[in-house]
Amino acid sequence: MKRVGIVGGGQLARMLALAGHPLGVRCRVLDPSDRPSAGEVAEHVQGGFEDIDALRRLAEGVDVVTYETEGVPAAASEELAQHAPLLPHPRALSVASDRLEEKRFLRGLGLATAPFVRVESFADLEIAIERIGFPLVLKTRRHGYDGRGQAVIARSSDAPAAWERLGPSALIAEAFIRFERELSVVAVRSTSGALRAYPLVENLHREGILVWTLAPAPRVDAAMQGAAEAIAASIMESLDYVGVLTVEMFQCGGELVVNEIAPRVHNSGHWTIEGAATSQFENHLRAILSLPLGSTSPHGASVSVNLLGEVPEIDQILALPDTHVHLYGKVSRPRRKIGHVTLRAGSHDEARQRLECLMRLS
Repeated sequence: MKRVGIVGGGQLARMLALAGHPLGVRCRVLDPSDRPSAGEVAEHVQGGFEDIDALRRLAEGVDVVTYETEGVPAAASEELAQHAPLLPHPRALSVASDRLEEKRFLRGLGLATAPFVRVESFADLEIAIERIGFPLVLKTRRHGYDGRGQAVIARSSDAPAAWERLGPSALIAEAFIRFERELSVVAVRSTSGALRAYPLVENLHREGILVWTLAPAPRVDAAMQGAAEAIAASIMESLDYVGVLTVEMFQCGGELVVNEIAPRVHNSGHWTIEGAATSQFENHLRAILSLPLGSTSPHGASVSVNLLGEVPEIDQILALPDTHVHLYGKVSRPRRKIGHVTLRAGSHDEARQRLECLMRLS
């Protein structure tokens, strides 16, 4: 039996643990809460990410440690690495957890990103406005997710309020990209360097939160899929990356502009549980445990929908054809991801029709 430690005990850790059970892999999670989502299906070590004793208990007797969040302090990574292999390698955390370092890293690989400027004072913000123009997005460099920690500045009069809200923490200003659609690619790389990628998917966000993912994305030719895979490969090979990594991108005409990377399993890959030959969660475990990677081929079309705040009547959801419900065992509150639903179909049109039916139940 293989054992995996996971830093974080949310829904991503929960789905990793569930994917591990059929493989004889047992997971242990570290989380500060008394009843984390993953605690229902995995051993739970209660403690914060800076609790040395808890970190040691997480790593004790496991084959490898991984994480479900970028918010792992460098000191925690160093402590864990003394007791068990830590994958993906900590450099991926340091790059992805700081938006400025992430943009510099991506530019260093020759990848297209939004123009950006470092902001540490209101004077820096005024310089960014001169260089980038309107509109621009002011973001915290760390800890922003699901639309948090950012503000759109459309005119000069918006700048003081944005600075008041987000400053004086370390910030980054980015040009607002006028994109045709949001895409992402989930890729996986093993300890041997073998790399596989899932098809590009199309994502819809509202107020910074992912609402649904359509997989595979329609209107994607071999050239675009190849370009996305090449982007993921260059990032993973540069970081000597092991595990699942997601690259979020904007489609602007025929160009893919990289928005950000996530060094972990990702919300836009949830559809793979039922919609692909091997889920992103199983492939992540396979990769970090030096097992052969599974096929990333899709089963027809799928659409994955986040359940935010509350769950509609389950019997009505399950009445829809080829529908799969995942609840995370979380207490309901506004905007919180408490589950997701995956609808499988034979075509994109059929998937969109089922999506419309599901949305009417919300």
